[in-house]
Amino acid sequence: MTIRKELWFGFGLMALILVGVLYMVISVPTMTNGHYGLLMLSLVVVAIMLGFPTAFTLMGMGMMFAFFAYHSGDQTSAGAIRQTLDLMVQRAFAVMSNDVLISIPLFVFMGYLVERANLIEKLFHSLHLALARVPGSLAVATLVTCAIFATATGIVGAVVTLMGLLAMPQMLRAGYDVRLTAGAITAGGCLGILIPPSVLLIVYGATAGVSVVKLYAGAFFPGIMLAGLYIVYVIIVAKIKPAWAPPLSAEQRVVPLPALLTRLGATANAWAVGGLIRGLKGANNHGVSTGYMLRQLGIALTPLLLFAVVAVLSYQSATRVTAVETYEQLQPMGTGAASSSSGLAEPAQAGGLAEPPASGGLAEPPASGGLSEPPNADKGLSEPPGAANDAVALPPGAAPDTSKASAKPAAAGASPAAATTQPAPQGFWIGLGVGALALAVFYGILSYARFEIFKMLLTSFFPLMVLILAVLGSIVFGLTTPTEAAAVGAMGGFLLAIAYRQLTMSVVKESVFLTAKTSAMVCWLFVGSAIFSAAFALLGGQALVEQWVLGMNLTKTEFLILSQVIIFILGWPLEWTEIIVIFMPIFIPLLDDFGVDPLFFGLLVALNLQTAFLSPPVAMSAFYLKGVAPKHVTLNQIFAGMLPFMGIQILAIVLLYMFPAIGMWLPGVLYK
Repeated sequence: MTIRKELWFGFGLMALILVGVLYMVISVPTMTNGHYGLLMLSLVVVAIMLGFPTAFTLMGMGMMFAFFAYHSGDQTSAGAIRQTLDLMVQRAFAVMSNDVLISIPLFVFMGYLVERANLIEKLFHSLHLALARVPGSLAVATLVTCAIFATATGIVGAVVTLMGLLAMPQMLRAGYDVRLTAGAITAGGCLGILIPPSVLLIVYGATAGVSVVKLYAGAFFPGIMLAGLYIVYVIIVAKIKPAWAPPLSAEQRVVPLPALLTRLGATANAWAVGGLIRGLKGANNHGVSTGYMLRQLGIALTPLLLFAVVAVLSYQSATRVTAVETYEQLQPMGTGAASSSSGLAEPAQAGGLAEPPASGGLAEPPASGGLSEPPNADKGLSEPPGAANDAVALPPGAAPDTSKASAKPAAAGASPAAATTQPAPQGFWIGLGVGALALAVFYGILSYARFEIFKMLLTSFFPLMVLILAVLGSIVFGLTTPTEAAAVGAMGGFLLAIAYRQLTMSVVKESVFLTAKTSAMVCWLFVGSAIFSAAFALLGGQALVEQWVLGMNLTKTEFLILSQVIIFILGWPLEWTEIIVIFMPIFIPLLDDFGVDPLFFGLLVALNLQTAFLSPPVAMSAFYLKGVAPKHVTLNQIFAGMLPFMGIQILAIVLLYMFPAIGMWLPGVLYK
């Protein structure tokens, strides 16, 4: 029986790990607890590569080595067992009480509902017609569809499987190369790891103690950059090697027109707006109802109405002046007392409080007969002395206060109220002009064929965009927490499924079952990771790793390169969940020593972990695609198609490191 190449690769990696462990055991004079921690780490990786369940492997190894750590001191076996069980309960309770993790099942449920609304087929068809004149249009439409659908679902397996069923047959029938086809589908499907709402970012934020809101804001532009690099690569390949991505024929670009529009005399290249306006005249309607033509004209004018609403709201926002409260009349406490203009005399003693004149305690009042009535008590209250002159007597040596007198003329000549509006800035007019020009171009080229494509996009692309903006916009702009936004997204998935008449009891049951399965996997992973990390810290493995890294005298750049290379290599045998929950607790404590922002490090890791789904032998996206691909498509062809996209991911990591503002600008603007 022959063994496949990827199995040989996996066995070779395991052999290297075991050789390294054996060398450590032989070369070290005395095995300390820290070395046993490294041994535990190596055994966990080998066990996962052999196929043992990750969560329970982490939990079992963690409990075994935690017992060893407690028992290695003066503890008895019973005491070590009790402490190990206490550690397990405490770590499990900490995971259960983590509020951030509540958003995971809600986002996953939203993804499964959107997936079952059958939007992806309509979205791909409309995008492939809209991009028909772009080189490699089918591959570009596949990447754009994957990016949009990954943003709405974040489930890699679902996106790769659906696009393998939908796009791969069409691309192969059009003459596309198998490697380019497989690479575009697998790389596009993996964008859900990075583009928010990403479960990976939630898991990283909970592990590293970083705000998920900032991670979502920071990952937005790197995700768009990576998708853009994929599209540029496909276009370049289609230009250099047209045989790999032949252009669509004229028959494939044909857009059928509705019968009612054809009755109006509509042709594919005729101007749609003008034809609809002419059709409103009674002699030109050819039996088509006025209501139908008004509805079509309203759909055509939707971008104009939306542009007008956005322009008015933007103008009001740009010209509004926010009232700023000033505190010019307030003085710091104590400054008035020292001023001679305040009318108060300086105290005679500057050295502090003086003793009272009588040191014998409290003296009795002069009249011991109790309280006496004030003079003229029978006449009621009398005016104070000098009140008839309507003036208050000043203390000796005090200057008269003229502030009120001078305030009256000042108030009389006061300036009018501050303006509530201001002229619109130049940037607003530039943006308005660019938008108006784009709108004019849109209506200038809006033929009947393009109008039909626009209606397809209106029913497939824009509902998803509204859902995405409602979820991500509310998170990024601080209107809701990730958990609340996830609940909004789940409700949006329900509404989309209802709108497209796909919400059945079987769909709800299947979505709930898959959500519970995925959420349970993530939560058990967190519990196992927490126990494993605690055992690793008890053994001193973290301190040993930190001592080893700091002993290398690395610079910040060298540390980042070393850490990303390690994560890149770990992406071959392990999945991203295992890398996050096992190795991030090792890297995170080292960031302060090298002055690395955990948010920036998380963005680098999220870009890097794209390789976990694209690199053999555990390239899960390749196996997802192989499961639905035609029989003549081999696994080696899929792997070969993924390699160029792995190179693009490395390029994206380099660009993000050289220009950190790609990921850090938006969080810095929104959360100063």
